[in-house]
Amino acid sequence: MNILLTPARIGPAEIPNRIVMPPMTTRGSDEEGNVTDQTIAYYMARVRGGVGLITVEMASPEKAGRHRRRELGIYHDGFIPGLTRLVGEIHRGGSKASIQLGHGGGHTRIDICGEQPVAPSAIPHPVYETTLETIVPEAMSKARIALTTANYVAAARRAQQAGFDCVEIHAAHGYLISQFHAPFENRRTDEYGGSLENRARFGLDVLRAVKSAIHGMPVVYRLSVEDYFPGGLPYNEGRQIAIWAAQAGADALHVTAGHYRSLPSAQIVLPPMSMPDATFLHFAAAVKKAVQVPVIAVGRLGDPTMATEAVANGATDFIALGRTLVADPQWVEKLRRDEPIRRCLACNTCINEMRGGARIGCVVNGAAGRETMFADARPPRGERIAVIGAGPAGLTYASLVAEGNEVTVFEKAKRPGGAFRYAGKAPLFQEVEANEKSFERYVADLAAACVRKGVIFRFGTNVTGQRGLLAEFDRIVIATGAQYRYGLGPIAMQMLDWGAGRWPGLSELFSHPAFRDWFYYRAREGTAERFKQLAKPGQAVVAIGDALQAGKSKQAIASAFEAALLG
Repeated sequence: MNILLTPARIGPAEIPNRIVMPPMTTRGSDEEGNVTDQTIAYYMARVRGGVGLITVEMASPEKAGRHRRRELGIYHDGFIPGLTRLVGEIHRGGSKASIQLGHGGGHTRIDICGEQPVAPSAIPHPVYETTLETIVPEAMSKARIALTTANYVAAARRAQQAGFDCVEIHAAHGYLISQFHAPFENRRTDEYGGSLENRARFGLDVLRAVKSAIHGMPVVYRLSVEDYFPGGLPYNEGRQIAIWAAQAGADALHVTAGHYRSLPSAQIVLPPMSMPDATFLHFAAAVKKAVQVPVIAVGRLGDPTMATEAVANGATDFIALGRTLVADPQWVEKLRRDEPIRRCLACNTCINEMRGGARIGCVVNGAAGRETMFADARPPRGERIAVIGAGPAGLTYASLVAEGNEVTVFEKAKRPGGAFRYAGKAPLFQEVEANEKSFERYVADLAAACVRKGVIFRFGTNVTGQRGLLAEFDRIVIATGAQYRYGLGPIAMQMLDWGAGRWPGLSELFSHPAFRDWFYYRAREGTAERFKQLAKPGQAVVAIGDALQAGKSKQAIASAFEAALLG
């Protein structure tokens, strides 16, 4: 058996396998922070996919710490019934449940939390929540520190009452406890500032207080061990705090890195596609050598082979998959069945759009954040289906309807991917630096998943040049993408093939919002109309993706999900 599928313990809790879903804000709650049907549907998709430990998103122990609108709540007893319902569903699905107790500190605003933000010191904090504003929080008095610590304890007791198997204390990424760690944000001269021991004191006191209050319930300590900016927490100090946390009673250490002040970009908190796989694994491995409690590693670990090796080689005990499980909730079950996964692009659209106010979503998973919409999926059955075009929309549609149908994909090129392969040749994809490998890997695994399900590929086939080729099919799905107006297509593709998108001068042009809008959208037009003419009377015809109208990849792939599963 793959070692990732073997059980392991966090304190007294036995986790059915070594895959952890880490906390990611979803905005699936209502305005007050209550659990909704969407909250449950989102997490249950990952439970059904086989995840061992579901860590429910960050919930603040007090109202002043709420850092997002529609953030899940745990700061008063009124949230307990909804949380109890959520935990019950997770348990019935066979997974264990944890919840992260995280306080925004100075990384929130009055218009978000409704109270005066507090932090170790009264220094400016840039806060992006739909809009970017800089606030100056109130420096915490010793009495305020004691109150916040007591609120952590009360929140942990609520988690225990709701039935959670573990709680996780958030000491990472520039939130309150992390702010105490960073000298730039902690200018205090009392016992909570100055030396590393003093800067670590608040978080460790919270850990000890929570441990003593919830007897028998494991506590995970999630810690950024490297902040990546001058005045942030450097690795040698982060490692020492990790050791102290284990000594203070943490049942596991969730080792991460990055801070919203990180340089060159806060994107490092969720390493984008330009960064290497297993970005923070070496940190986890080094901490594991110094402690006697389990370690959870996180950060671009979605490749099954790499994740397996990380645990098998002793670098970590658990693998946390965040964006990977947004992209493919079935990751664990596919590992169990040795099937290709739907690859996360590491484009950070899920987080960047959420920060802008949207519910969590995904470029490659059109159901993410919309699980209730797809609860009663109605894919076609018993049909012969022709999909014209092997770009991301066509491949997605084929993979979703392959079971129970006979599916053939026609593609005029010699390989799958379509124009999507060129996305990696541009300087930017969405808002991160593009990387060709990420797109190539995604296309390869999606095509392999189709083959595994019995989809037939006919490459090098131009359906418009062969009369009668589509006559035998019950349904024709047009996924032919968009084409450039004015005959610019060959020129545009050749420029990208030459690497012009990365040339000095042209790189700035290709990255400019106005040029990107023209190049990807306004200069292109859908191709569906001329392919609709190939259909015979009685054949169902569906057009998806850019074939309808040139747009963003997320919307194109979402249309494939809707056409395949919603009828």
